[in-house]
Amino acid sequence: MVEGPEIKGTITARSGNRMKVATADGASTIIAITDATKVKAASGFLGSNKKLGADALLNGIPVTVKTLQGSGGLIASQISFKNNDLKTAMTIRHGTNQRFEEQAAATEALRGRMADIDQYNVKSTTNVFFDTGKFALSEQAKAELCNTAAAAENTNNALILVVGYTDSVGSEEYNQTLSEKRAGRVINYLQQACRWKPYRMLTPTGMAEADPMASNDTPEGKAQNRRVSVNVLVSKGLDGI
Repeated sequence: MVEGPEIKGTITARSGNRMKVATADGASTIIAITDATKVKAASGFLGSNKKLGADALLNGIPVTVKTLQGSGGLIASQISFKNNDLKTAMTIRHGTNQRFEEQAAATEALRGRMADIDQYNVKSTTNVFFDTGKFALSEQAKAELCNTAAAAENTNNALILVVGYTDSVGSEEYNQTLSEKRAGRVINYLQQACRWKPYRMLTPTGMAEADPMASNDTPEGKAQNRRVSVNVLVSKGLDGI
């Protein structure tokens, strides 16, 4: 097989013999894992390598993947990462497993009370804004997101719905993808930095240039439309409980 590109990023999902790696630019690549794939963890001052199995490929580990171009897509020939990153991922996974039963019970209780309820009261909306064509969060946006999460934490039964938007520049397909990347970046920050629990997050969506806040005929208007709306919601059936 022909040698493929080297992929550097973070494992975000595993399913059987396939894994998804997200790179720094927000792109994701699906890579197949075979019995021939070499999995190595580097440790020590000289970076000595330790051979591991595919079960060491946990979500959240930054990896460097050497690939081959197969008929069905990319195949990993070698996957390497730092041993300390593996230890961190294992610690997080262990802690997550310890809390799983508690969180699962809370999720089911919330879902049970919200069954067949599709109308919500919007308790607050926070908009964070982006540069043209970008989905990176500014320092101001990061602060506003954590402030919003902290306020929502004090609201009984609150859920968060994240919706991404763009201005009118670019094609419909491009703007749809960009709005989804913006929504995804906000969700990741809310969960990872602001500690908002994933089970209290409604499915995010990207709305491209729909529902503009201002006219797209001016630079000022476009700037207002390049946003992600973070909506704190409570079902009308649960509001006040």
